[in-house]
Amino acid sequence: MDKDLYNKYVRVLQEELITALGCTEPIAIAYASAVARKNLGHMPEKITARCSGNIIKNVKGVTVPNSGGQKGVAIAAILGALGGNPDKRLEVLTSVTKEDIEKSKELKEAGLCTVDLVDGVANLYISLTAEYGNDKVVVEIADKHTNIVKIIKNGESILEKEFVLDHGKNDSGKEFMTVDGILDFAEELNVEDVRGLLEHQIQCNMTIAEEGMSNTYGANVGKNIIKLYGDDNVESRAKAYAAAGSDARMSGCDLAVVVNSGSGNQGITVSVPVYQYAKELKVSDEKLYRALSISNLMSVHIKAGIGPLSAFCGAVSAATGSAAAITYLLGGNRDQIKFAIINTLGSVSGIVCDGAKPSCAAKIASSVDMAILASKMAFSDDCFQNGEGIITDDVESTIKNIGRLGRDGMRSTDKEILNMMIGK
Repeated sequence: MDKDLYNKYVRVLQEELITALGCTEPIAIAYASAVARKNLGHMPEKITARCSGNIIKNVKGVTVPNSGGQKGVAIAAILGALGGNPDKRLEVLTSVTKEDIEKSKELKEAGLCTVDLVDGVANLYISLTAEYGNDKVVVEIADKHTNIVKIIKNGESILEKEFVLDHGKNDSGKEFMTVDGILDFAEELNVEDVRGLLEHQIQCNMTIAEEGMSNTYGANVGKNIIKLYGDDNVESRAKAYAAAGSDARMSGCDLAVVVNSGSGNQGITVSVPVYQYAKELKVSDEKLYRALSISNLMSVHIKAGIGPLSAFCGAVSAATGSAAAITYLLGGNRDQIKFAIINTLGSVSGIVCDGAKPSCAAKIASSVDMAILASKMAFSDDCFQNGEGIITDDVESTIKNIGRLGRDGMRSTDKEILNMMIGK
């Protein structure tokens, strides 16, 4: 593989595999608020959070970490201003104290934060205004959870950079990625280039998965899978532990995860099932890391065409990455890996995202279940064929169709889901 291309794949892993505390949408709001307070120099007397529909959708039903079980945009913004550390980025709320939590409840009741829905912006968009006396700071985030595109104080620009509105597919910097390229990279990978990243991903994501299996969170999807199917087979453990990580994360567990494509749930889904198979098969650490590079990069490749925050459930793209990696671990050849990708995408791509909340764990379990079936089918050389719905005659064209489905086809679905969630 060309060295420049190899380095591009390494950079994608470095950029995408970052640590986050809690669901990334409320955390992005808290981050914007912490940055606003830092530039304001005071605890705001008034906060206005203007957010895209997809941000509101993904914050409404999820528990904000380190919040004492509270939910919603207002709490995320207030906690970010009260005790958030902007230098921690997606771990901004790790510095919140018990006193901050109690104070946040009072300030929410007092109406400190107003939340507005804004149309005609990026799917991932936050404009956070913080005011104190005559001073006002505006912080804008777009396209990525920590991508601050504007900081304005009292009408003067502190930071302002160009960005392409909701660029996702067109300007993601990931157009070079292909299935064959990812598999070439995994084969030629110098494991030391990514060992630290992938070790950290497994450590964090398995820790929260084990927490979800040990305690009560949400609807306990992971624990119920083990109760129903037992823990004596790798298929059950792959589904259960991935779901359990989401059980805990969506219910406000204060353990950090390593994300994929900006999502902790996707980060869990690309890593935990792969780790379970690697453990069952007793493969070397080197083979595990090659498999994880496949699962992470495949998920990013598929999600890049969809763009951030849509009605397409990200568990599907992440589980597809796991399908490819599991097939690799089991000794599948390149064609069989492609079959596993096509089989997964051809079956569960209709799962919709109706916000971040405990039921995400069940969507992860369903997607991983199909990923496992897709891999088993591939080893029998069984694959959905060209012309069967969105399936085309090759894997790249099928992935392009998925991008079109998630980004364009589901746009009206996304609006209807949001209207339902806000009671319209």
